[in-house]
Amino acid sequence: MLDFTWKLFSQTGNIDTYLLFKELERETQEQASDSTYHLTERDYHVL
Repeated sequence: MLDFTWKLFSQTGNIDTYLLFKELERETQEQASDSTYHLTERDYHVL
């Protein structure tokens, strides 16, 4: 999905498409961060 929105933005220059891209990028990074935390907590019993 990120690739599609970036390609669409680069072809159109539409600022709304760029803002959507940045929002999706932020959500993707947050999900990756949450997954890492949960794995660490479960696998290593971090308090």
